[in-house]
Amino acid sequence: MKVNKFQNPTEFYARVKDYLLNQEGLHNLLLGISNRLIENPEYFDEKPYLATVEENGDIVAVAMRTPPRPLLLSQIKDFQAVELLAQDLSISYPSLPGVNAPTNEAQAFTKVWHSLTGQSYQLKVALRTFQLEKVKSIAKVTGYLRLATDNDRELLKNWYEAFSLEALGEIELDTERWVQRVLHQGTAYLWQDEVPVSIACRGGTTPNGVGVGLVYTPPEHRRRGYASVCVAALSQTLLDRGNKFCFLFTDLANPTSNHIYQEIGYQPVGDWHNYSFV
Repeated sequence: MKVNKFQNPTEFYARVKDYLLNQEGLHNLLLGISNRLIENPEYFDEKPYLATVEENGDIVAVAMRTPPRPLLLSQIKDFQAVELLAQDLSISYPSLPGVNAPTNEAQAFTKVWHSLTGQSYQLKVALRTFQLEKVKSIAKVTGYLRLATDNDRELLKNWYEAFSLEALGEIELDTERWVQRVLHQGTAYLWQDEVPVSIACRGGTTPNGVGVGLVYTPPEHRRRGYASVCVAALSQTLLDRGNKFCFLFTDLANPTSNHIYQEIGYQPVGDWHNYSFV
């Protein structure tokens, strides 16, 4: 068993694609970032870490990191791979901000990384991955879905920062850069009811699907069904464009979001843990 590292994202994606597609919903984040590395390399400031662990020519684990973000791990077939990855990563990174992976894989890596580097860890958020094939009918809400425009720049900035602090406890990315990117790429959608009341964004793409993320409704507009109808409308828009699936992550500590997404038609496919190292 050995670690194989890749310098070229296209070569990496070609190698890992079939392995990740065995659980496309569970691996939608890794697939989406792989596509983004190929199609929009300027999105990332630093050189990514792209690796597989293989035994007798078969992949048993996939790892990737796009600094300064945490490490991402796939579902792992042989947990001996965790120690090999940790040892290899420690050569490039004396410390890591965290790891985001399926639950068992995340737990295993944090313990190995702690014993190897001394970095302590804590669970940042427990996540559930959902997949949707068909949007269910939900209660009608006044308003309509529209693409965010340059006129929404200040609103996008404020809502991105509010979402980040509420969901993650910190603002991970440069706000101005995020706003510029979503406006340029046309990925931010607003539910408009006289004024904008909710947001949902199109995320990364997989061979058969697309992610939905950054769902946020300001406190003054909550409990009126805006988030549900915004996500439902965006999901239907993305399916109408030829995607077979839509994917999203929810915070398991938020029963409201887990409930409303399942009412729309999202079905759980697996749990993830996001740990931070301190």
